[in-house]
Amino acid sequence: MKWLRKKNNYQPSLSLEQERAEKLAELGAQLWALRQEQGLSLEQVVVLTRIPRRLLQAIEEGNLNDLPEPIYIQGLIRQFAEALGLNGVEFSGTFPISSARANPQDMGNSSSLSQLRPIHLYFLYIFLIVCSVNGLSQLLNNAVLQASNSQNQPSPRQKSVVKPEIAQLKESVKVQPVSDSLSGIQQGRAVQIGVTLKASSWIRVIADGKTEFEGILPEGTHRIWKAQKQLTVKTDNAGGVLMSVNQQKAKEMGEPGKEEEVRIAAKPKF
Repeated sequence: MKWLRKKNNYQPSLSLEQERAEKLAELGAQLWALRQEQGLSLEQVVVLTRIPRRLLQAIEEGNLNDLPEPIYIQGLIRQFAEALGLNGVEFSGTFPISSARANPQDMGNSSSLSQLRPIHLYFLYIFLIVCSVNGLSQLLNNAVLQASNSQNQPSPRQKSVVKPEIAQLKESVKVQPVSDSLSGIQQGRAVQIGVTLKASSWIRVIADGKTEFEGILPEGTHRIWKAQKQLTVKTDNAGGVLMSVNQQKAKEMGEPGKEEEVRIAAKPKF
């Protein structure tokens, strides 16, 4: 007698931490692209959301390690999205806070636990979380403002004045698609580029002499690369690639269907 064997269709699932990292990268790319379309700088979003610049940049770049607890990350994403005109609750609701998977063996235990917790406790918990997120954002923003004010106050022993960061960001960075020329960047320690694909294109990125990426990226992809000295970007479809240098407004690398190469060097520190 032949026994029927049940086919094992089990596929390993991603861990909760991996799901958060992937979802944060996806949401951050969408927020970055929408901010670029509206022509807003990160400093302007800081004024609208009262969220420190480093947290907004970490969300756009998908840096989960630079952000607080997941519940606070969801609140920050909500405020960011609302500042850009989106439905913040709906947009941030896709970011996983806790595992939504239920084990069939534990369904009985979970149902009994739900009976032990009144519904008003959940509303109170949500209210406390919202208050905590707003309070944390307020404290962080006040700390940044105090630090900025202390740096801008003239010292009786020092005659030099530190140039504000906003003034540096207003200085235009001219990106020329010339293979033999280097473009200077205001920041002396590192250089950063972000690319958004309007159309599927082949791209090669070299950072400090090392090839970081080479291949075809599909339409809608957003990627960010950093280097300490120099970044080189080459593509076979310049019109299909939007490139942003050091958080500046994204521009097309050139004409559609044409091959272009851009070299970007960090300004040497004196």
